[in-house]
Amino acid sequence: MRIAAFVPDDLIDEAKKAGAVVAGNEDLIKQVEAGEINFDIAIAVPTIMKSLGKIAKTLGQKGLMPNPKSGTVTTTVAKTIQELSKGRIECKMDKQGIIHTVFGKLSFGSAKLKENLEVVLQAVKDAKPAGIKGVYINSVSISPSMGPGIRLEI
Repeated sequence: MRIAAFVPDDLIDEAKKAGAVVAGNEDLIKQVEAGEINFDIAIAVPTIMKSLGKIAKTLGQKGLMPNPKSGTVTTTVAKTIQELSKGRIECKMDKQGIIHTVFGKLSFGSAKLKENLEVVLQAVKDAKPAGIKGVYINSVSISPSMGPGIRLEI
């Protein structure tokens, strides 16, 4: 993962040491305005968020805009960068209780995909609230970006 950190000048060195590919504020914003997006994830400090308004449309269309809900707007920059570089993923749940998440790409190979799926399922099981009784996971279905889903037996 290539991580970009939109941080004040005093945190640039800390962000780069933590694993950010690029870090900065106005200079990084100018790069993005020019069309140079050399990162997969962007994180930001809350004080810099108002400056990102200039490039919000560009980053938003690519799904890179830092967001407090997804944990990419943070005051603990180094910790967040380390978590993201280790492979932290975001799970989204809709109103029906369906969890949507990416656990790999086809290029990973079957063994790695199986391992990633088992880790995701175990994380969901570990997050089960103590007050819930009975079956917690009713069904699991895997689907590619474009194509039919495959139902799994659990």
